[in-house]
Amino acid sequence: MGALNYNHLRYFWAVAHDGNLTRTAARLNLTQSALSVQIRKLEERLGHVLFERRGRQLHLTEVGRITLDHADAIFATGDELLGTLRNTRTSRQTLRLGVQATLSRNFQLEFLQPVLGRDDIQIVVRSGNPSELLASLQSLSLDIVLITQSPIHDALTPFVSHRLAERAVSLIGTPKRLRKRSTLAERLQRHPVILPSKDTSIRTGFDAMMDRLGIRPHVVAEVDDMAMLRLLARADIGLAVLPAIVVKDEITAGVLIEGDPLQGITEVFYAVTLDRRFPNPLVRELIHHERVLSRMESELPGPA
Repeated sequence: MGALNYNHLRYFWAVAHDGNLTRTAARLNLTQSALSVQIRKLEERLGHVLFERRGRQLHLTEVGRITLDHADAIFATGDELLGTLRNTRTSRQTLRLGVQATLSRNFQLEFLQPVLGRDDIQIVVRSGNPSELLASLQSLSLDIVLITQSPIHDALTPFVSHRLAERAVSLIGTPKRLRKRSTLAERLQRHPVILPSKDTSIRTGFDAMMDRLGIRPHVVAEVDDMAMLRLLARADIGLAVLPAIVVKDEITAGVLIEGDPLQGITEVFYAVTLDRRFPNPLVRELIHHERVLSRMESELPGPA
């Protein structure tokens, strides 16, 4: 097998980052046909198509995305040579993570823990709604997506859904609201509550529980962001309906405590990937780590 022509690779690298053949050709002072020839020679050398056309747009194929990752690392070596004595940069592998905007920040950090602080890994995190993130995953702009509801899997949407963890949901509040002994029904009638928005599984489960108990709690706030729910609980405007992981630091510090567990109400976390021929190897490592951690935590006793 002959050596790779790095001039061909550099032309591909430029087009992949620009996303437009015509614009790249003008910037490099080449004709569009000449640039196309260089990329075609690289594709012939690699034995794979690197771009596919959708209308007037160029989109990377799966092999194109992998080639771009390697090209980024290869062309970073020039900077490394210049920066070695300054101890600046080293060649790094990239992990592109999509996260549902309402997902617990603590869970995100827990999931990424095995790769945080590693000099050989660059982490790119994008947040958004599930449909946007899954579209980016399908276009290979993301390696993995964290969401709280498993997507539909069919021939047109080849997603692989990995159930990572299931966290119990409890009433979370300040010590003055929760230390006094009380039944769940009495507590919910005495204190205002802070709830996730109606399009979440937690809210659906809570509303069903209230219907069974015949309780109409005073809802002081409905929020679709876990970080804001956490802040409102800290501000002591009411009892929040949350998984304890969302306020883990506050519980450790004693600012908030975990009160009555809401039996049967949980939040499930999923990692969604594509069935890819060349998956990012970091993805498997992270999924395995989170599953082991979740299994260990499930064996711990709950709050007293």
